[in-house]
Amino acid sequence: MTADDVVARIAAAGNEHNREGMARFGINVEHAAGVSVTWLRALGREIGRDQDLALALWASGQHEARILASIIAEPKCLDRDLAEAWVAEFDSWDVCDQCCQNLLWRLPDAVTVALDWTSRETEFVKRAGFVLGAVLCHRLKAAEDELRPLLEAVACEAQDPRNYVKKAVNWCLRELGKCSAELHREACALAERLMAGPPGAGRWVGRDALRELNSERVLAKLGMVQAG
Repeated sequence: MTADDVVARIAAAGNEHNREGMARFGINVEHAAGVSVTWLRALGREIGRDQDLALALWASGQHEARILASIIAEPKCLDRDLAEAWVAEFDSWDVCDQCCQNLLWRLPDAVTVALDWTSRETEFVKRAGFVLGAVLCHRLKAAEDELRPLLEAVACEAQDPRNYVKKAVNWCLRELGKCSAELHREACALAERLMAGPPGAGRWVGRDALRELNSERVLAKLGMVQAG
């Protein structure tokens, strides 16, 4: 199956109703056909791992083809150069998040990469840094000391008012607080500091994170209260 074959198949499966639904969720549909990630995952299982096809699909620029590329790419072929090339072209939050969840978390130095990206100014690169950090919290179950610097990144960037950034910052803070009882205490303390800070995105990040981190479900999972 060539990249052209795959793109044609995606186009045939898409529809305008789905595109409109994607647009309502803030997805950039300029180059989208309108197919679901579930459908793409099924197609990915049919194709299997294929690095050359993944690169060709990414080069096509077609929205869903790029998500599929992250599904079928060979993890052993992933390096920093490829990650940087792809992240520089993120133009929609769903492509960003899917690439982080499907592939980029497998980078050998993924935490270092995430921290680097959180300090960049480009909206979707910064988002990718925090999404990658959130994914790493449960994908790799990295040691606390390895993940802890992400708390500082959250503190530094929590005031970014851009919607796609602040939601990713919030996601990362919530996932950090679910890693261990110690990180939970540190994440809650940071959330409280953000809530007491100046008006803006930081207050929302802290308030929303603290609400989830103090939920019975999260506390029970961490062994901090008895499950009801």
